[in-house]
Amino acid sequence: MPGVSDITWVQLSPAVLRALIDGDLAGASEQAGAALSPYLVAEHWLWRIRLEQIEGDPASADWIARAAVADGQVVGHGGFHGPPEGGVVEVAYSVDPAFRRRGHAKAMLRSLLERADADPAVTAVRASIRPDNVGSRATIAGFGFRKVGEQWDPEDGLEYVFLRPAAR
Repeated sequence: MPGVSDITWVQLSPAVLRALIDGDLAGASEQAGAALSPYLVAEHWLWRIRLEQIEGDPASADWIARAAVADGQVVGHGGFHGPPEGGVVEVAYSVDPAFRRRGHAKAMLRSLLERADADPAVTAVRASIRPDNVGSRATIAGFGFRKVGEQWDPEDGLEYVFLRPAAR
């Protein structure tokens, strides 16, 4: 996408996640080896979930909890909800409001799809999006996702479920 740098990823280790949960941005940045953003601290609820996942399954760390960096700045975070289950991974990404509407979400999604497509254990990528989240639905457009159903999420309510076969 013109004007948008490629996304690089900084894995958020359990120590980084703990610091973010505690609101310690400086400590989290030091542990990560990158200048993280206050937006990541605000996502402390998510880091609790991801930390619990990693503690229960250390191998899942390769799939979840990464800071997204573009042009040397953390612009959001992304990854997957976990390792492949039955060949399927669910994509997750969020752009810091200060960096929205600049193409970062599509760049993040493109990078995550490349990661999924490169893994022979992945046969498909899933996305679940609230019907009123027009921005996220627009982000996945053009990437081969097809609506395959709906689900009820206890936190988000009704979500549309999309699936995209892995590209090999």
